[in-house]
Amino acid sequence: MSLTMRIAIAQNNYIVGDIKHNLHLIQKSLQQAETQNAELLVLSELALCSYPPEDLLLRSDLYDLIEDALQQLAQLNSSVALVVGHPTKEGDLIFNCASFIHQGRVQVTYKKQLLPNYSVFDEKRYFTAGKENCVIPFKGVNVGILICEDLWFPEPARNCKNAGAQIIVSPNASPYYYGKGHRRETEVGARAKENQIPVLYVNQVGGQDELLFDGASIAYGIDGKSVFTANEFEEDFVVFEFDEHLNQISTDRITSQQLHDEAEIWQALVLGTRDYIHKNGMSGALLGLSGGIDSAVTLAVAVDALGAGNVNAVMMPFKYTASMSIEDATAEAEALGIEFDIISIEPMYQAFMTQLAEKFTGTEPNVTEQNIQARSRGTLLMALSNKFGRIVLTTGNKSEVAVGYCTLYGDMCGGFNPLKDVPKTMVYRLANYRNSISPVIPERVITRAPSAELAPDQKDEDNLPPYDILDPILQAYVEEDKSIAEIVALGFDEAVVRRVIWLVDINEHKRRQSAPGVRISPRAFGRDRRYPITSGYGRQFT
Repeated sequence: MSLTMRIAIAQNNYIVGDIKHNLHLIQKSLQQAETQNAELLVLSELALCSYPPEDLLLRSDLYDLIEDALQQLAQLNSSVALVVGHPTKEGDLIFNCASFIHQGRVQVTYKKQLLPNYSVFDEKRYFTAGKENCVIPFKGVNVGILICEDLWFPEPARNCKNAGAQIIVSPNASPYYYGKGHRRETEVGARAKENQIPVLYVNQVGGQDELLFDGASIAYGIDGKSVFTANEFEEDFVVFEFDEHLNQISTDRITSQQLHDEAEIWQALVLGTRDYIHKNGMSGALLGLSGGIDSAVTLAVAVDALGAGNVNAVMMPFKYTASMSIEDATAEAEALGIEFDIISIEPMYQAFMTQLAEKFTGTEPNVTEQNIQARSRGTLLMALSNKFGRIVLTTGNKSEVAVGYCTLYGDMCGGFNPLKDVPKTMVYRLANYRNSISPVIPERVITRAPSAELAPDQKDEDNLPPYDILDPILQAYVEEDKSIAEIVALGFDEAVVRRVIWLVDINEHKRRQSAPGVRISPRAFGRDRRYPITSGYGRQFT
């Protein structure tokens, strides 16, 4: 007679540092597990404080809150056993842990063994690595626990299996980037196949500053293939049955349809924007709508994230603004049903120029006058933000941010940038994708040559290579760390490559002052790519 165990997973959207809120979500998940006759509930990594808590881990009072929450969970004396992630402090050492709670107490606490310290991860700044395996006899089944990075390398899973584990449950907080799901299936699926053991991988979901967690929790069979994948970019709750005799895990749920390409990236941007705004206690957003492609896509993301009633846009024309830009911005606002205003920056600009006239005597107009236009718009947007309590969304894409084609305290003004990690060529693809759902971006916004409209007949290509050339160079240099020679070998003109790299290097100071935005690539600006502002490295190649 085979022995089966009902194991539930809760893919919750927690808030970093909000122990009370997170505890409430966990208690609701426990109630749901009880209702569905589950015997074990598994949560994501560091669920009680959420991931990544960063320097909150250095506060001693955090651990008082964590200990109190653990005791509250134990005192529930639920019929469902619980695997819950949390930090633990022992003397001066901090551990990334998962505790097994059953029969009114914490039965055992597992300490994460492998601590990632690359890309967006800083775990060795805070945590000490655990050294012991954790296999728990429960209801006649030996349940092994491994946390996130432990599953990306063979040894912890092998040791867990050798210690008698019949199934591995794994709390995770695995940050999203485009294509991450495939890599998870390859790496984590390999652990299941190598050890002939089912693996239940439970991931966090939700936005946390620049990071996004996509959920998509997975159950792996002993063939290394996914048995079931939970919903992407939203909370989910699933109950599985583990059959000890057949050595397999299954669920009655039909596996969620996974998103791909632009649909996947769109949902990432929507969730990241929504969570940044809502988790910071704001309800609405506003942005400058220029009639260009970037602001059009940003507006559509904002409306999909927050609802039309919570988004405002303002068109801020100047003498260089084309009539089609005003027409298209108006059409976008009407299509999405938002509140929309047109406020000229001409009087503001003239006031600045009047005050500066004496100082500027004898000089020729240059980028200074263009930047004053952009900064007039930034001042106007921030005034509206202060008065009406809505966060300003900046609209610059990754290509512009990379080469500094943006104005500090001008179009860079704002609190969040949904497109910060989206290359210009992808912005166009996203516009077409969103229009396939409902037509909200006029076709000529997509087809017209991009322009900042800060000078007569200005085009982006007056200052930059075409985006279909610029973006691959940026990917090679920024995301892949390729040298000038390696990029030229890909088929690009050496003079163009050198100029692009020079632009990237000299604009680090702008990026340090830019708003956070949703990370969708394996190498985003911010916590992912940390370059010095003051550096002579690039001078060696000029």
